[in-house]
Amino acid sequence: MINIFSILCVDENASRAEWIVNSFPIIKIVIMSVLAALSLALVILVLMQKSDNNGVSAITGQSDTFYNRNKKTTLQGKIKVLTIIVASTIMVLCLAFMILNQIFTGTIA
Repeated sequence: MINIFSILCVDENASRAEWIVNSFPIIKIVIMSVLAALSLALVILVLMQKSDNNGVSAITGQSDTFYNRNKKTTLQGKIKVLTIIVASTIMVLCLAFMILNQIFTGTIA
């Protein structure tokens, strides 16, 4: 297993700077607040989306219409792209929070 702490610090036995130790609770609160806001935004975005299911599209296939070619420029297309961006941001922040928490609690050392 790769020792992440040794990658981040040159000396494993060196103590962490005091400002890092003091600012970590603030960083945790900020990340959790951003995660809560993004989670609420994701729920709202998912509820705003229309269903893509037409009922017979699986049987007949999709036709090549002007609307199908320009779906991303419509409001529904923009909401779908925004949903993907918000979900990806939540995933990255969760991973960053997990890694930071493990580094500063000493479970990875």
